[in-house]
Amino acid sequence: MSLAGYHHGVRVSEVNTGTTTLRIVSTAVIGLVATGPTADAEAFPLDTPVLFTNIEKALDKAGTTGTLPEALKLIKDQSRPVLVIVRVPVGAGETPEEIEADQTSLVIGDNVAGKRSGIQALITAQQHLGVKPRILGAPGLDTKPVADALTAAAIQLRAMAYVQAHGADDVSEALAYAGSFGARETMVIWPDFKAWNTTANKAINAPAVAYAMGLRARIDVEQGWHKTLSNVPLNGPVGISKDVYFDLQSSETDANLLNEGNVTTLINYQGYRFWGSRTCSTDELFRFESATRTAQVLADTVAEGHFAFIDKPLHPSLVKDIIEGINAKFRELKALGYILDGRAWFDAEVNTTEALKAGKLVLDYDYTPVPPLEDLGFRQRITDKYFGDFAMRVGTGQ
Repeated sequence: MSLAGYHHGVRVSEVNTGTTTLRIVSTAVIGLVATGPTADAEAFPLDTPVLFTNIEKALDKAGTTGTLPEALKLIKDQSRPVLVIVRVPVGAGETPEEIEADQTSLVIGDNVAGKRSGIQALITAQQHLGVKPRILGAPGLDTKPVADALTAAAIQLRAMAYVQAHGADDVSEALAYAGSFGARETMVIWPDFKAWNTTANKAINAPAVAYAMGLRARIDVEQGWHKTLSNVPLNGPVGISKDVYFDLQSSETDANLLNEGNVTTLINYQGYRFWGSRTCSTDELFRFESATRTAQVLADTVAEGHFAFIDKPLHPSLVKDIIEGINAKFRELKALGYILDGRAWFDAEVNTTEALKAGKLVLDYDYTPVPPLEDLGFRQRITDKYFGDFAMRVGTGQ
């Protein structure tokens, strides 16, 4: 309460102090880059991020050509997420190589005169739309340069980029492709699914990346960001575009080799599923998709949850409130199974008098993400000890 100025009487002011309740950032927000030459130009202006909270409405405006309508349908088969969509022009050229090169440049986009296009436009989504895309992809358009651009955007947005092993015809090529990445924000997927096409009246290749984006959003809503993409039944696929040998009890398989090489593959085992939880990270701490997403969610939750604290008086009680608020959120996440545990604290050695006088405060916190059960072993033994009561059991008939 300010006591400035003369007053003969009683003053009452509301004091809003204490710990802040941290709200977990939204993660089930898809950032989709696609072509749609016949899409509604008003609903999907070129190179402009557009927000859709109803995927059916997006499909109604998507037209019938380009990658946009197919991607939306495959996503819709898995979930009804919030979408940020950037429609890009169709590439042009005299040869297939020229068309692909031009399309790649259009998808990657640029930042010219303050206007971002292509993938770069996703970065401005929060500014224009108030939401931050966390699940990035460009199904059917993700050449290697596009995948690199998606990765760069994912790093900036604290998101995940789901990309196809572009041009890979077999396991060895898919492994080599994944080896060209090193970021924890990238998940490489190979091969594609097959889906029934009602126009062609046959099963055709369907981008697995679109399925992954929709499934990732569904898992976030139904289970949480601590659950990886792997081993969850999908809706829609009727086949897999390449042969991938899988045996649950053998490590000498295509699927196991791909997973070991940081490639998430596809299996048909009690339904079609993604198989593999690993990112392309060179840091073993973030080998799993769940570890990366936990780090991203906690970083943004802690940072954005303390926006209101900036420029408040730096008093010990303020520091105590911040620490208690973070630890309260960690206790909640631990109880819900999102993390194993976490703790925030004040380090007096780091926060020197000079730093505090300058208005600088550094707080530490640690956490342990929940890893997926990737390798389950059972030890089976044969024994004769159960013959010990054989005669008694004959007598009782048990």
